[in-house]
Amino acid sequence: MASLRSTLCRSSRTIRPPRSTCVYATHSTRTYCKANIGQRKDATRPLQRLCPYTATTVSRHHSTQQHSPERSPINTAQDPRIYPIFEATTGTFQYIVADPSSNASVIIDPVLDFDPCTSTISTTSADALLTLISKEYLNIHYILETHAHADHISAASYLQAQLSKTQTRPQIGIGARIDAVQKLFGARYGVPPAEYSTAFDRLFSDDELLTVGGMHITAMHLPGHTPDHMGYRIGANVFCGDSLFHADIGTARTDFPGGSARALWASAQKLLALPDETRIWTGHDYPPEGARAPVAVMTVRQHREENRHVGVDRGEEEFVDIRMQRDKALGAPRLLHQSLQVNVRGGRLPAADEDGRRMLRVPLKLHGTESW
Repeated sequence: MASLRSTLCRSSRTIRPPRSTCVYATHSTRTYCKANIGQRKDATRPLQRLCPYTATTVSRHHSTQQHSPERSPINTAQDPRIYPIFEATTGTFQYIVADPSSNASVIIDPVLDFDPCTSTISTTSADALLTLISKEYLNIHYILETHAHADHISAASYLQAQLSKTQTRPQIGIGARIDAVQKLFGARYGVPPAEYSTAFDRLFSDDELLTVGGMHITAMHLPGHTPDHMGYRIGANVFCGDSLFHADIGTARTDFPGGSARALWASAQKLLALPDETRIWTGHDYPPEGARAPVAVMTVRQHREENRHVGVDRGEEEFVDIRMQRDKALGAPRLLHQSLQVNVRGGRLPAADEDGRRMLRVPLKLHGTESW
């Protein structure tokens, strides 16, 4: 058992972004944040510096230098304040998006911390979001999930419970196709239907419109990574979850049940058909160690010109082949079983047994023998 635990711990991968600071430049009375990652000297987990992006314009070639934009920033009546918070252990970008006129806000894809070596859940990352919310006097209306994540446990239910102590209870929302995903993994892991059938407060249909303060949020169906996957368009911003990644990575994997490389291509084309300066905020980043800091956002133009999987020179058949070959080489996500069992419950933990224990199921694979 000690050997197994040691092996599991060694396999845990922590992404450590290089030290970075917030660099601001002004242009046409607007403020731009070039980097938002800070780090404690003694930490195994980065302490994120939270820099709101307001009406951000990203230059054609992202770098640590400030470039003049090739066209004027998009002027809308609802440019939101965007707080990207990078959770380094799982490489996840969490977002808080606020209406500047009212402080009405949403949270997108929050993370609950989990140590697979000790099966311990903690709330350090989620509590950092609560601290920011309190500091900025934000009022959270919705906690939005792009899909049932297989690589981290959602903090949606925890945040909902904590926020309900100080404000009106926010609603947890996800795409309506989650019901099929819940039934699939509920049966696979023995999750009682009563624990997932009412897990989400809102199930969004394709192109459904939400109003949060002065923000208009459109739910965009972006299947491929999973069949239920949603993005959220807010003004000139799209929070695309696990569809498009940073241009040097390309796209998300498509080998989960119901996933499809061809569907992901169609979703990518839907995003790339948006106006050039639309900002695409990704759900994950996995920067090569020492090469660059995590990057939350790129423009549609940047993805068209630079994305290694779906850029201008790539066709559908070539993409499908590349994506499927890449998927064959990928291992299972480190927190696959734990994440799915909690996330189909909307971030709620399993019900406690008679001894007060909450149990998750982890299937075993036998290699070299069938039984003994």
